[in-house]
Amino acid sequence: MSKPAANPFKQALREKRAQIGLWLSAASPYLSEVSATAGFDWLLIDGEHAPNTLQTTLQQLQVVAPYRSQPVVRAVEGQVALVKQLLDIGAQNLLIPMVDTAEQAELMVRAVQYPPQGIRGVGSAIARASRWSLRADYLDVADDEICLLVQAESVTALKNLSAIAAVQGVDGVFIGPADLAASMGHRGKPGHPEVQAAIEGAIQTIVGAGKAAGILTSDPQLARHYLALGATFVAVGVDVSLYAQAARRLAADFLGAEGSAAAPRAGAVY
Repeated sequence: MSKPAANPFKQALREKRAQIGLWLSAASPYLSEVSATAGFDWLLIDGEHAPNTLQTTLQQLQVVAPYRSQPVVRAVEGQVALVKQLLDIGAQNLLIPMVDTAEQAELMVRAVQYPPQGIRGVGSAIARASRWSLRADYLDVADDEICLLVQAESVTALKNLSAIAAVQGVDGVFIGPADLAASMGHRGKPGHPEVQAAIEGAIQTIVGAGKAAGILTSDPQLARHYLALGATFVAVGVDVSLYAQAARRLAADFLGAEGSAAAPRAGAVY
């Protein structure tokens, strides 16, 4: 069997090397490439809450490919057919949202592996994943180079977290603070003490199971706290939020607070 092709992001998680990331929600290949020049360890191409399609996801994979930042693609949901498409366009690192049970995690493991271990459809000969058959050994190495991350973001998921983290083939578990807060009755308040206590306990559970723990926060102090707890892959900002904040600050500097928050002009079309 040929030596598995390298996946730097997966290898870093295995070696427990902290990976600092940026969330890409603009659904813009141009802005994704700009973001790649910043040198983050990983970039999350969001298919769940950003207006991405399979085509725009592909375009972003292509434009960030020359840079050191490793792309991670979040699927719309954990559907086998959707996972197959993302793998075929060359996504090596997948984040699956709303995984509440070990059974769901096991299905996703099977979805990213070829038979006989899994159920991934064999179409790599005509896919970007194999460089259209240029990588002759792709079928031999593909299972090993895929990095599967699942999201635990509900009370149910936390109750099942030990079982989810124990699933062989799951490389990491990502905590979704916003959805977890809502599930716990604190919608819009991920900083609530009860939510933060749950997050800290979850990180300890994931790390204790020998898996990589991940999370997103735009609070630098909180991000460093999660890293100190043992979280390995931490996203520290979102592209659209960074742009919105910078644009509003610039407007406020020249127009004042009232001008920067002014209502749209009459007759404007958005």
